[in-house]
Amino acid sequence: MCILEFKNVHRSFGSKEVLQGIDLQIRQGDVVGLLGRNGAGKTTLLKMVMGLLAPQKGEIEVFGLDPRKNPVEVKRRIGYVGEDQELPSFLKVKDVLQLYRGLFPKWDVNFANELASRFELPSSRKIKDLSRGQARQVALLCAVSHRPELLILDEPAGGLDPAARRDFLETSIELLNEEGTTIIFSSHYMTDVERMANRLVMIHENEKWIDSDLDDIREGYCLAQIPDSQNFDAEKLLTNPHCLCVHHRGQAVHAVFELDPESCQSTLSQHFQIENSHCRTINLEEMFIELVRRSS
Repeated sequence: MCILEFKNVHRSFGSKEVLQGIDLQIRQGDVVGLLGRNGAGKTTLLKMVMGLLAPQKGEIEVFGLDPRKNPVEVKRRIGYVGEDQELPSFLKVKDVLQLYRGLFPKWDVNFANELASRFELPSSRKIKDLSRGQARQVALLCAVSHRPELLILDEPAGGLDPAARRDFLETSIELLNEEGTTIIFSSHYMTDVERMANRLVMIHENEKWIDSDLDDIREGYCLAQIPDSQNFDAEKLLTNPHCLCVHHRGQAVHAVFELDPESCQSTLSQHFQIENSHCRTINLEEMFIELVRRSS
């Protein structure tokens, strides 16, 4: 079942194009890690899901609805935590929870109380007096206590130490994924994505570069390292539909292919007459670094 769909979505801010021709389908139960450099368009994409921004071209459907035309119906089925999201600082924790309870008809009081106890949240303390980690926990509790069908986490653990960040994300996945909740989270931390997600979507240079299950990435992508020479035109590698990027690094050419190492070696030999390459599997962090370099 498709929960979320982008159809040829474009979005610019002034003369800067942020998203160009994005096509994306998110299935029920997916846990999607959204990757991209700062300014790649991740937050813009997620705000469109929430109906906070409109595409300038193309269509977006959430639960089969337009989030701009049906804001209440869509938002009541979504939980959201953003990196810079701010709860009312002057309110006490218990008052914030009461406020959110009034916004969501399906608010589960027992579940909310269970989480507040689990997080050891001081109910009578004001939001402004909480640590950053505690404030993030309150935001997460507010986002999940109505048991949303779709949970959106936009760099929600930014600024937390590694242990707190890991606990935050693992708690998010644990709380809802067993119920089949669809989760999309953006993060700059590759280890978080590899640990939590079952699918990766990468946005780069305004476009969707990769959309694949994590297992397929581990097995079906590789890094080709080719000794550089004056007679070798590295740009020709990009004529192969499986080549995602090429750049020079020291005395070698690095290229990422959507192929397993053996198939990549064969392709380089048969189509480019390259016999002295080294092809190996690539982890997510390496692949991200290679992909965001400028092709040369």
